[in-house]
Amino acid sequence: MKKTFFIILTTFLFAAIQAQDDIYPAAPQKGTFYITNATIHVGNGAVINNGTIKITDGKIVQVGTNISASGDAIDAKGKQVYPGLILSETDLGLKEIANAVRGSNDYQELGEWNPNIQSAVAYNTDSKIINTLKANGILLANVAPTGSLVAGTSSVMQLDAWNWEEALYKRDAGVVFYMPSLVSRRNRFAFAAQQQPQPDPVKEGLDKIEEVKKFFREAKAYADGADHKETNLKFESLRPLFEKKEKLFIHADVVKQLLIAVDFVKDFGIDVVIVGGAESWQIANLLKQNNISVILSREFRLPETEDEDVDQPFKTPYMLKQAGVLFALNDDHDESRYRNLAFNAGQAVAYGLSKEDALRAITLDAAKILGIDDRAGSIEEGKDANIVVCEGDILDMRSSIIDAAFIQGRKVSLENKQTQLYHRYMTKYGLK
Repeated sequence: MKKTFFIILTTFLFAAIQAQDDIYPAAPQKGTFYITNATIHVGNGAVINNGTIKITDGKIVQVGTNISASGDAIDAKGKQVYPGLILSETDLGLKEIANAVRGSNDYQELGEWNPNIQSAVAYNTDSKIINTLKANGILLANVAPTGSLVAGTSSVMQLDAWNWEEALYKRDAGVVFYMPSLVSRRNRFAFAAQQQPQPDPVKEGLDKIEEVKKFFREAKAYADGADHKETNLKFESLRPLFEKKEKLFIHADVVKQLLIAVDFVKDFGIDVVIVGGAESWQIANLLKQNNISVILSREFRLPETEDEDVDQPFKTPYMLKQAGVLFALNDDHDESRYRNLAFNAGQAVAYGLSKEDALRAITLDAAKILGIDDRAGSIEEGKDANIVVCEGDILDMRSSIIDAAFIQGRKVSLENKQTQLYHRYMTKYGLK
C-alpha cells in the first residue's frame, strides 16, 4: 500500500513539474545600458524624438537627445518607448479560473469586516495570466481582495518575481470598501402575484453604510487613543487611513453611492479613490472640489441607466479630464483577463482624450493614485526603469507589438502559455 501511494505521489509530482512553464524571472540588472534612437513617450505628456535612455542598476539615470551611449545599447530606431503600464485595481494573482476551480482562487475572506486582510501574501506569482499581461505592456498591478463590505488592503505588485515578497512594490496601498447597492431593481424572473413582499434594497444598503461609518468612527477613536491594553487588529489596520498613509478605495458606480463617498471624505478627513465610477461624470466638479480620484474600471460596458447615451462610458474619461479630476483607466474584464488595458485607453482617444493624456491615465496618473509616482509611471531621471519598447502605437491593437519590456531595468521574458502553445502547434503542423 505504501509503495502504491509513493508511486502515485511521484507520478503527480512529476506531472506537476512537467506542467510548469519554462519562464523564469530575470535577475537584478547590474551595470549600465542604453536604449537609443527611440521615440520616447515620457508619460507626463512630453514626447522626445530620437531620444536616448541611460539605465544603471535598474534606475533611469538620464533621458534626452544629447546622451552619448558608451556601453551596451538597444537600438530602438523606428520604435516607440513607453513607461510600463499600470493596472490600477485587479484580482490578478488571486483569481485564476474564477468560480470553476475553487482551489485556484484566494480573493475573498469570510465576513464583512476584514480591513486587516492583506492581498499581498495571497498573491500567486505562478499565475498563467501574469505573463500574458507583460506581453501586453502591463508591468505593475494594484492587487486587491474582493468582498461584501470592507474587504481588506491592496498592494502594488511588479509582475516578474519568484514569490510575493519579491513581487511586492508597495505594500498596503489602500483599504478596499465595496459599497452596497442603492438601486432597487425589479425581479424580471418572477410573476408579481407569486412574489412575497421583499425588503427595500435601498434601505438595506443605507443601513449597511451606517454600520460602516460606525465602524470607522470607532476605529478613528481607537487611533486617537494613546494606550490600549489590547490590540484590535481590525481597528489598527485602519490607522494608516486616518494618518493619510493609505487611501480608501470605494467601489461605487451610481451618483447616490458617489455622494456617500464624498461624505466619507468630509466625515473622516481621509483620502478617497472611487473604483468603478460609471456616473462620476455627473458630479465631476464635486469630486474635484473634494480631491477624490477615480479609477474607471471598464469602458466597454453599457451605461448604468437607459436614458444615458449608449457611448457614455467612452466619453467619461474626457469629461473627467475637462473637470480636472485625477483619474486612471483600468480593465477588470474577466473574459479578456485584463490584457486590453492599453486598448481601453485607445478608445478614450477616439472620444476626446489626446494620446498622451490617455497614456497618462494608465501610467503616471495611475501611479499618482497608488502613491508610487516617485518611482514609477514615467520615464524620468531617478525613477525605476519600468519601460516598454513597442513596434507601433501601444494604444492601437492593430499596430501594438511589444518588442521588449524592462522592470527595474531587468529585461523580462514576454513568453507565456499562449505563445508557447502557438510555437508548439506551428511546429507540429510544419508552419514554422
